[in-house]
Amino acid sequence: QVQLVESGGGLVQAGGSLRLSCAASGRTFSTYSMAWFRQAPGKEREFVAAISWIGSTTNYADSVKGRFTISRDNAKNTVYLQMNSLKPEDTAVYYCAAKPGNYGTYANTASYNYWGQGTQVTVSS
Repeated sequence: QVQLVESGGGLVQAGGSLRLSCAASGRTFSTYSMAWFRQAPGKEREFVAAISWIGSTTNYADSVKGRFTISRDNAKNTVYLQMNSLKPEDTAVYYCAAKPGNYGTYANTASYNYWGQGTQVTVSS
């Protein structure tokens, strides 16, 4: 069982930066692939970024590539999402997710076993 708690969301002006954190419980955190998803009002939850269990592989949605960076610290049971050059269209609730096993299907919400409660990110124009 893994419990995930996100933090770091808030209100920021366009062009600004935020760093989201996701703290995980459980001794098996280092064996889980981790990801960030987001959901804007009236839209489906969408993939943002993912990182393999050892951190050697990362993937990003085209809309955030070059602006966002996902990383993890297995010693701290924490995954991060550094968000730079934020745009109003990045406004959403951001969710952390975890799954054991194969890193493949990293962009598929259905493949993740555990989810955090979400943290709101609002980017003003």
